[in-house]
Amino acid sequence: MTDEPQARSRETSKSGRWRWEARDIAPLVSLLVLVAFFSAVAPNFRRASVWFAIFDQGAALAIVAAGLTFVLIAAEIDLAVGNLAVWTACFCGWLFTRDWAAGAAADRPIDGPMLAAILLVPLASVVLLGIVSGVLTVWSRLPSFIITLAMMNIAMGLSKYLTHNQTLPIPEVLHTLGNGRLKLGDAGPSIPYGVLLAGVVLLVGHLVLRHTRFGRYVYMCGGNREAARLAGVRTGAIVVACLAISSLCAGLGGLVNAGRLQSASVLLNQNLLLNAVACVVLGGTSLFGGEGGMGRTLIGVLTFRVLEVGLQRIAWIDEDARILLTGVVLLAALVINGLLAKRSS
Repeated sequence: MTDEPQARSRETSKSGRWRWEARDIAPLVSLLVLVAFFSAVAPNFRRASVWFAIFDQGAALAIVAAGLTFVLIAAEIDLAVGNLAVWTACFCGWLFTRDWAAGAAADRPIDGPMLAAILLVPLASVVLLGIVSGVLTVWSRLPSFIITLAMMNIAMGLSKYLTHNQTLPIPEVLHTLGNGRLKLGDAGPSIPYGVLLAGVVLLVGHLVLRHTRFGRYVYMCGGNREAARLAGVRTGAIVVACLAISSLCAGLGGLVNAGRLQSASVLLNQNLLLNAVACVVLGGTSLFGGEGGMGRTLIGVLTFRVLEVGLQRIAWIDEDARILLTGVVLLAALVINGLLAKRSS
């Protein structure tokens, strides 16, 4: 097991100080290099508005990546997170437009209990889909990527069935969540609600992984599943729980994204899966399980968003070139992190 508080890179030397390995600081160094580079070549990159955009537009991605961190640490993979986010938003929009919900009637505002049902029922459904993925993974003993690949198509099929490929409205509360801000005093800065939610999710995930028995079991399950089973850990239940957590975070991220765009459709979150996996791995979480954490995921999300926004600020790079350069830089960073991890182990 390579839990963060017990990782090899944190072993103390004879002098009593922490001994850090290159693989631990490589993601942070990559982030700092990108910040320095874009600060030098991209106009106005250091403006506060640019950094607000980096955090604001990365909120949903951070939420989804936080849930995916649990799955990767447990040595599993969830390929359905992008389409589960779509399903949650579409289901919410579909419920909002039903006559019994009064969503289409401007003269009949939705009351609190009805609004809670419109939001909580889709989240409950996405958690159920995650549990089904976990149970089938454990029961069938098939790799989780096969089960979640099927679930990915199921979620998209359900979304298209409900929406008929149409764009649906969503409750006003999601508009506020996606675009509203919390003002800190009359003259103080304002923090987007989506960023606050992402911060809460990352903090809760950090506390669970670092300070609970369940978190230790997740690391044990990913580090050596057979040893964990012999030690009395119900590894099957851990896998199911991690996939359920990932699905819940995907649903939350889907609602935040729908709120930002003020609508729900099957075209949302098209690249969410690949972006979330890239963020988690960029932060240094191992694809082979047993190592990682929310702090690393946060660094990965910031690295990904800085790269995207920085390239957008360079006028002479067109859209096609941005996609190419994003892929090249991400590939280089992932390869470097992987080589450092292999060398350390």
